[in-house]
Amino acid sequence: MGNYKVLIVEDELIVAKDIKHSLERINYEVVGLASDVSETIELVEQNQPDIVLMDIMLRGGESGIDAAEIIRKDFKVPVIFLTAYADSATLERAKRAESYGYILKPFKAVDLQTTIELAIYKHGKEMEVERERDLLSTIVENGDVSSNEIYVRASSKLVKIKKEKILFVEALKDYVILHAEDKKFTIHTTMKDIESKLGNKEFIRIHRSFIVRLDKIESIELPNLRLENDNHILPIGGSYKDELFGRINTI
Repeated sequence: MGNYKVLIVEDELIVAKDIKHSLERINYEVVGLASDVSETIELVEQNQPDIVLMDIMLRGGESGIDAAEIIRKDFKVPVIFLTAYADSATLERAKRAESYGYILKPFKAVDLQTTIELAIYKHGKEMEVERERDLLSTIVENGDVSSNEIYVRASSKLVKIKKEKILFVEALKDYVILHAEDKKFTIHTTMKDIESKLGNKEFIRIHRSFIVRLDKIESIELPNLRLENDNHILPIGGSYKDELFGRINTI
């Protein structure tokens, strides 16, 4: 259990203070009490809580669901809804706001704690995936094709591969298989995308399903070619033949 920072949004002051005391007994830090949408957004911005406990029905016609949508979009802080109303319309609106939990009043402290722990864990995992995706996008998708290296995803990490170690790339439905000298990697991307990342200086498309490294070609016997120090014999597509022969030195 972590020492999480919690913002409570509840327009009934007695209820809000009761929740606050319950959370403090289990070592959570309550960073503020809010009673309307504008105050909620201000406190989220100031305190950057780990989670927000949000009453759905607030005074003055304002909705906790509206506040939750702003928090999710602008601050990426998880929200758990607190409500005494369990009608289908309310539940449907809560779903669309993509909350991380839904607790009916009155509730027990143990239920609150369990829901908070699960919500923060789930949100943390989602942020890890997002950060990894952004990192991959920065390193690979916007990478410099003149670089001698490329990063590929392997399980939960990014692995650096020197381009000189790549033998060929093979298309397989919605994936491509990158064949290196000592291993291969299956990547969820397209041939067009991987072709742009590898660049056309050392690599060439020889078939709609294959890209090869030019200096790895050992011999060509149409309609196929063989890679050096490798048992792979790859087909040469008719529309790619002229470009291939234009790229290699022949005598």
